[in-house]
Amino acid sequence: MRTRTTARRSAPAAVAAAATLATGTLTWAPSAWAEAPEPQPGHIEITKKDPGGDFLAGAAFSLLDTLNGTMALQGKTGKDGILRFEGVTPGVWRLKETDSGSLIHDLAPDQDIVVTPGQTAKLTVVDPFKPAEVTVTKKDKDTGKPLAGAVINITPQAGGGKPLTLTTGKDGTATTKLDVSSRTGTPYNATETKAPDGYQLNSTPVKITAKPGEKTTAAFTNTKKNKPTNPPTTPPPTTPSGTPTAPATPTPSATTPTSAAPQPTATTSSTASSSPKGSLAQTGADSTSWLLAGAGLLISAGGGAVLALRRLREASRTADSAPDAP
Repeated sequence: MRTRTTARRSAPAAVAAAATLATGTLTWAPSAWAEAPEPQPGHIEITKKDPGGDFLAGAAFSLLDTLNGTMALQGKTGKDGILRFEGVTPGVWRLKETDSGSLIHDLAPDQDIVVTPGQTAKLTVVDPFKPAEVTVTKKDKDTGKPLAGAVINITPQAGGGKPLTLTTGKDGTATTKLDVSSRTGTPYNATETKAPDGYQLNSTPVKITAKPGEKTTAAFTNTKKNKPTNPPTTPPPTTPSGTPTAPATPTPSATTPTSAAPQPTATTSSTASSSPKGSLAQTGADSTSWLLAGAGLLISAGGGAVLALRRLREASRTADSAPDAP
């Protein structure tokens, strides 16, 4: 769209008079003034975009005179996002956006433009997205009662920037605005950093998608803390002073027999091989020493019998070999 200015700045006309005094007669002589030529006009070209780089049509602008604040020109961007002001008198002008032409874009701030003779001043104006409105709610998980005093930090998921801190009021809510950098929305994380008094901290983040000009809610619940209970104390068991303690059981020795039975005597081989009268057979580890002792006695008795037999045979041989008496 092209708009041509119809008002131009000009210097005011001036009239001068010269007086000549001659022989008492006052004579007025008009002086001629030549009007200075006006400078060649310039132009202004505005390109309208959003933060994502898309061109915006229907954005309305006004060109204001910086000397008195009056509006000189106005117009709207076309489908290509461009608005041109032509034939603008050189000087400083103020550009004011009056309508973004969009439900999700905010107005850009005012700015001054310098127009030079015969030149086109070009500029790009970016309309920010309207902020999203987020409301944080905090309730008791079991009863649904609103909880005050919960502290929530909100940070962009992409990182960077200082966290935005909210504290829930008596109604259990807190509301704030969030910046939006995309048509589809900007993701945020809301994390509880301080629980209400008497409640457990809920540190699980809640994801928020902040969309331009829209309202959203981040809901938190908390569980009450369990009251600490003191465990019952049980006194240690005590042994009555008058109760006798059982005597310790002696450990049986490997070399000393546990049986009090009498040991057999090694008189003859026949008596040594028989079990002692009145004694019980010994088994297991307790009878080992007794068996060894008995075996020793039998060996000794047998050896004595053999020796006696040898001596008897030798005596018989000697008697047979001796000569008969006359």
